[in-house]
Amino acid sequence: MIQNSLAHWFISLNRKYKAVILINTDIFFVFFALWSSFSLRWGELYIPKGDEWYLFAAAPFIAIPIFIRLGLYRAIIRYIEIKALWTIVQASTLYALLFAFVIYESGIKVIPRTVSPLNGLIILFLLASSRFIARWWLGEAYFRITGKKSRAESLKKPVIIYGAGSAGVQLAAALEQGRDFKAVAFIDDDKALHKRKINSLSIYPLSSLSYLIDKHTVSNILLAMPSAKHSRISELIRILETYKVHVMSMPGLSDIAEGKVSVDALQEVDIADLLGRDPVAPNKSLFEANINQKVVMVTGAGGSIGSELCRQIIKLKPRSLILYEISEFALYAIEKELNQLISKKTAVDVPEIIPILGSITNAKRLEKTSQTLNVQTIYHAAAYKHVPLVEQNPGEAIYNNIFGTLYTAQAALKANVELFVLISTDKAVRPTNTMGATKRFAELILQALSLQNTDQGSTRFTMVRFGNVLGSSGSVVPLFREQIARGGPVTVTDARIIRYFMTIPEASQLVIQAGALSQGGDVFVLDMGEPIRILDLAKRMIHLSGLEVKSEDTLDGEIEIKFTGLRPGEKLYEELLIGENVTETLHPRIMRAEEHVIEWEDLNNLLASLKLAHSNDDFAAIRDLLKQAVTGFNPQCQISDILYQRSQ
Repeated sequence: MIQNSLAHWFISLNRKYKAVILINTDIFFVFFALWSSFSLRWGELYIPKGDEWYLFAAAPFIAIPIFIRLGLYRAIIRYIEIKALWTIVQASTLYALLFAFVIYESGIKVIPRTVSPLNGLIILFLLASSRFIARWWLGEAYFRITGKKSRAESLKKPVIIYGAGSAGVQLAAALEQGRDFKAVAFIDDDKALHKRKINSLSIYPLSSLSYLIDKHTVSNILLAMPSAKHSRISELIRILETYKVHVMSMPGLSDIAEGKVSVDALQEVDIADLLGRDPVAPNKSLFEANINQKVVMVTGAGGSIGSELCRQIIKLKPRSLILYEISEFALYAIEKELNQLISKKTAVDVPEIIPILGSITNAKRLEKTSQTLNVQTIYHAAAYKHVPLVEQNPGEAIYNNIFGTLYTAQAALKANVELFVLISTDKAVRPTNTMGATKRFAELILQALSLQNTDQGSTRFTMVRFGNVLGSSGSVVPLFREQIARGGPVTVTDARIIRYFMTIPEASQLVIQAGALSQGGDVFVLDMGEPIRILDLAKRMIHLSGLEVKSEDTLDGEIEIKFTGLRPGEKLYEELLIGENVTETLHPRIMRAEEHVIEWEDLNNLLASLKLAHSNDDFAAIRDLLKQAVTGFNPQCQISDILYQRSQ
């Protein structure tokens, strides 16, 4: 109780009073160290004589200014870390050297030379030991007093850290200061580390995991491997899935280095790690070709793909970046984020960011923007892409996805834009829904314009087709996480449904590089890797949350999976190619597809009929026109427009 009261009194003191106490304590240590060094040298209790008293008087006047200058009194003792030991070593060494010089200059000849190094070593020991003892004492007392930590360390959740490298050591140290977890052991693949200890924590091989889980009642494993490849993490996760533990991971090194998150900002396992797919580093010449020192415009700049394109583009030093977006909030958010990114750059490197609030169906605004701002490259990401919503509102999707693309492309031609890249989708291949059909129609527009405008220097139109991206709006991943957090059920449309997945950053980088490969009218297809069964993804996410799937075989499971049936227009399997005619490009993950093309004259007639049908809300005629234009369009549901159904 006396110790707690004393600690409480010290913690509640004003910082300047704490500094005074520390300084006076160090003055005592300086006297004691000097006296001890003489006593050890002479082998008896030393009593200063004559001029030697001047050395004792001078010692604190030399030591304390050095300690102040090197920051020994700025640190918060209860949070002091092991790296502070280096500062103490520096302060002690500098003091010992200066004091040795004073002894030498004093002319007192009876002082042995060994006194100076002994003095330095003793003051180092006193400064370091006092601070780390105080750290332990005050840290424990502070957490008890403030209630910011459980009353006993044992009440923290025990965790095992996988990875005994520098990241793992930093994570263990950060958790020690936190209130939720305590590390009980390390696991590492390096055999040379096994049976060793780091800060009192033993390092074990993976084969000891079951033993450790049972011994410490562990329900959480933290992956401290921020620089490991996705393939290695994926392999490890598959092993950990067999244990009933919640697997979390540290953030990536880049996020830590940029100060976005701290070392102990634990997060759920990145779904990119589940894919086990390591991205290919961008080809610099392709990556910069259409962006560096150019005026670039991104339509749909606030969306999932559009915003990531903007993040990638801003790093490539465009002359200016135009954010074209219909949503006021989305435009505000991406402009704010990009301005924060470029605030760290020098004035020479800062591109101009221009937010334009507007719709791609506003042809005049598109033309004025492209011509006035001298746009050179356009990435057209604006689209309605949520399959069920588009099926219920087909008229708006037709106007936005088809005519919006037409108006943006025509604006590019009038402004002599160098490159126009359409962000397309695998749902455009033999579509079963209106969204996919509209995106394939948009591709046909650009292909037809490319055939019509073959003049040297004319706008190069290209399309990049890929599957689902992780973390996009409407993605199953955040939906599954939300459902698991609520205790289930997790909803899957069909047990057989499969999808291609890619991370948003990788997709955006490949889109930019594909544009540089364009010769005009190209349809590029990204290598999406192996498709994933959505049911398997749901099960893995449940297991990695430390939970069990509830089924007939496992009635004691916590999370049930329910099958809701395919939604209107939804496919079981997605495709990336209409035909078999595909060729490789300079990039290993970008392929060029040869697709059916409709001549501009014929397509223009279809567009005129489509516009008329749209203005009359003639959805039957719209569907017939889409079937006529889009190869393989096979609608899986009846016309689902909400207003059309209510009016029948």
